[in-house]
Amino acid sequence: MNDLNVIYEDNHIIVVEKPAGVLSQAGSLELPDLLTIIKNYIKEKYQKPGNVFLGLVHRLDTNVGGVMVYAKTSKAASRLSKEIRTHNFNKNYLAIVEGSVDIGKTETFIDYLAKDEENKSAYFTDEKKGKISTLTYTSVAKKTIENNDYSLLKIELETGRFHQIRAQLSKHLFPIINDSKYGKKQMDFNLGLFAYNINFKHPTLDKTMNFTLVPKDYPFDMFQTELSLLEEKL
Repeated sequence: MNDLNVIYEDNHIIVVEKPAGVLSQAGSLELPDLLTIIKNYIKEKYQKPGNVFLGLVHRLDTNVGGVMVYAKTSKAASRLSKEIRTHNFNKNYLAIVEGSVDIGKTETFIDYLAKDEENKSAYFTDEKKGKISTLTYTSVAKKTIENNDYSLLKIELETGRFHQIRAQLSKHLFPIINDSKYGKKQMDFNLGLFAYNINFKHPTLDKTMNFTLVPKDYPFDMFQTELSLLEEKL
């Protein structure tokens, strides 16, 4: 990954696009990670000597792309983390699911989810063992391709649990395309899930920051026309 798509940057935060297949931060997988990439970018751009501070305040799954914000100062990291804890940091996603969902249909799912550490997966349980997990989806488009039905959903995530969107959509509606962990089949590594919008209060300025990015690569190119229309409205 040579090109870093910087959407916004100031002294306290940097907002970038995370491509699918790139880690939010270094882990056990031998893949490029966005934290290191941004640190190198800052070091080179501002010719900073020594280590560069960069705070990770939220994550996206490895095979999920989308908008992310990183903190460039410890003050920003602390305040953004508080925004997330108090549910004032909003994340909205686009998802392509297998199956036909009527356009305009809106539904809210409320479950209790826990994480299976050994299998790295989410599972449904009760309020004693799990954490409340809430999301709302709206179907914005649907189509049939080679006798397979697909639907494009907008998702407002109220709680950010491990694999929450993937698990809840699979249980209550239809699995996300290319999700081999919670779905039926995998045609490609790129999961049909993209964090297209984040909004939050700036850590030092008294204003709300709102960032939107509409995906254009596979599998979202299946809904290229619909996403172009959506982009015009955003």
